[in-house]
This record gives sequence, structure tokens and C-alpha cells, in this order.
Amino acid sequence: MSFLHFKGKHLDIPIIQGGMGIGVSLGNLAGHVMKEGGMGVISAAQPGYRDPDFKRDPFTANIKALKAEIKKAREIAQGKGLLGVNIMVAAQQYDRYATEIGLLDIDVIISGAGLPLELPNLIKNEDIALAPIVSSGKAAYLLCRRWFQRYLRYPDFIIIEGPLAGGHLGFSWDELKAHSEQTLESIFEDCKKALEDLGQNIPLVVAGGIYTGTDIAAFLKKGAAAVQMATRFIATFECDAHENFKQMFLSAKKEDIDFVISPSGYPGRAIVNEFVTLMRTQRIPPIQCVNCLRPCKPATTPYCITEALINAVSGDVDHGLVFTGTNGYRIEKIVSVHALIDELMNEIKAVMI
Repeated sequence: MSFLHFKGKHLDIPIIQGGMGIGVSLGNLAGHVMKEGGMGVISAAQPGYRDPDFKRDPFTANIKALKAEIKKAREIAQGKGLLGVNIMVAAQQYDRYATEIGLLDIDVIISGAGLPLELPNLIKNEDIALAPIVSSGKAAYLLCRRWFQRYLRYPDFIIIEGPLAGGHLGFSWDELKAHSEQTLESIFEDCKKALEDLGQNIPLVVAGGIYTGTDIAAFLKKGAAAVQMATRFIATFECDAHENFKQMFLSAKKEDIDFVISPSGYPGRAIVNEFVTLMRTQRIPPIQCVNCLRPCKPATTPYCITEALINAVSGDVDHGLVFTGTNGYRIEKIVSVHALIDELMNEIKAVMI
């Protein structure tokens, strides 16, 4: 059995590992997910943060790091699975990053945190699939119409992200308040209808709050081609984040997970720690701006998200931002990627039989 077919490729398991920056999902995690037959995803959000030239020339450092991490993932995977790179639309120099990444040895570009309306114009390699992330049927319809009208193409698949996702959410603060009753299920049905209205049968992948194999099976039965999961892959031995970062999930309680403000302008979901508590009461000025997000204004930003994420992924969790999905508190132990995927697939089979 295979899942998520596009461009003559497919997944052996219905799981895409969500892209997590900064440095949480790099080549090691992505490669091990690929080795199990899934899609590993490397985040393009500052993967070069450890490069000595990062602060002087972040673009060059990031592209250099992406090339190294892609090579690592391919070597680990040994020809199995598929490889994607996630790019945030809100990133500075988005067009430049997308164009350069479109030349690399990857299968898919995934793009969210804003609608990637011009992405097809930036990617010249027709073998690379394009997968936008949307949070409503309206957004899916708008994007598909725009892509077809301007570029005579549709997305190869669409990722639908619901309000229970981690990290940057594709909802404004007003939308979160106005549509608090919205569920991933309702957004999925909304997107299915939008594609029916367009007369298109584009594969849909669901993300945000997916935690168990039973959750996955429920959406496969509804017609989803696969799911995207991120938070559960943090608590794996192969995750590229520091051990202290992973331990935050083992000690987190349900009430520790909450929305935070992001300099991107989008809401985020994170574990409330010393850093979050402090930034809610006072501004934390950037030490050195690397110009990472278009909406961010360094002179007034509440904190530097690059500094906060680098601190956390490097192990200084008291002075860093730890993004998580809503179910992060449910994690009880660190396991291997193989064991996690084996558990999920056994749960899927138990329900699907």
C-alpha cells in the first residue's frame, strides 16, 4: 500500500515530518524519517545558525547548511522516502531563498506562514513538487485560482494546518478568537469543497493536533492522502535539537502550553518557560539583528525570534523559545524514529483493518 502520490512519487507510510526551525529538523531527523518510508522535512529557517559567518552573511550560511543537511539526509535514508524543505513566506528574501532551494536535491518545497502566491514562478525544476500550507478552504481556493491563472498549474498537494498546530500558526489573532470553534476536521471538509468547486482532485494532507495512529487513520478514512506531524518527532533520539530542548516536553503540563506573540505578526504556540514569562512583561531587545522576518521591526520588536529559537535549540531553554503543538504535554519519553513510526503504523493498521 502507498500514500500521497505526486509526480510519479509516493510515500510508503502516510506521514510527513513537519519542518521545525531553528535547527530542530535538520538532516539527521529528516533522514531517519525518510529511511522509514516517510517524508523528512528540513526547515529553511536559519539552518546555518552554527556557521561562524552566520551573523555576517546569514543567506550564504543558510544555503551552505541546507546543502550539507540535504546530503546528510540522503545518506541516512539510503534511497528511501522523500525529502522536503519548508520555507516561511514571512521570511526576508523569501524569493531568493525559494529560487536557490529550487536548485537543490529535494523532492518537495513546502511553504506556509503566509500564502506562497508566486512560488511557481520561482521554481524552475519541474521535478520538485510544490505544497502550500493553508488554514481555510477560502485560502486554498484563492491560491489554486492564482496559480492556475498566472502559471497554468496547481499545487502537487496541499497541507491543511488547523489551530492545534505548533510554532507559527496560519491564523491571525482575530481569526483565532472569531473561529475558536473551528476544527481541523471542519477545515478539511471546507478545503475538499473548495477543490470540488475548482474541479480539481489535489491530494490533501492534514496537520495540527495529529498525535496517534488512530488520529491518522481517522483522516485517511475521510480522504486525506497523508498527515503532517512535527511535535512527536521532537522527542526522538534522532531529532537535531539539544537534549535540554527535548526534556522540556517530558516535563511540560497541559497548562504550560499557550499562545505567544511572534515578531512575524502571527500567533505562535509554545511551552511557557522563563523566557515567555519575561517577554510577556517587558521588551527583550535584539543583540544583533540578522533581518530574518519581513514583518519584524528590530527597533520595536518584543524580542528577537532568531536569538530565542537558537538559544532553545542549543540547550539554553530558560532564555529561549520552545515551540510545540497543543499535544506536546502528552509526550512521556524519548524514543527512536523507528519505534515512533512503528507504533503509529501499528495503530493505523488496527483501525483500518
